[in-house]
Amino acid sequence: MNDKVLIKLDVFGLDETYDVFIPVNQLVWKIKAMLAKCVSDLEYINFNPNEDYIIINKKTGLIYNNNEVIINTDIRNGTELLLMARK
Repeated sequence: MNDKVLIKLDVFGLDETYDVFIPVNQLVWKIKAMLAKCVSDLEYINFNPNEDYIIINKKTGLIYNNNEVIINTDIRNGTELLLMARK
């Protein structure tokens, strides 16, 4: 496996889908913060990267644990993920 995977990211509340490379050796909580920062920068909106977000696999409905390493999950090239704020 390579050191990055290409995912499709949907953001809850935005009508946008992003293709994003994420490193497979990082923890889920770091990836969530990175994705929130990227969306904030791309959309010029106040998308707080410090807020508590969850990442959900759109196909299976699985919510990923913050302390999992990406390579130890089912996230692979082409996986569709949903990023949303935890309420």
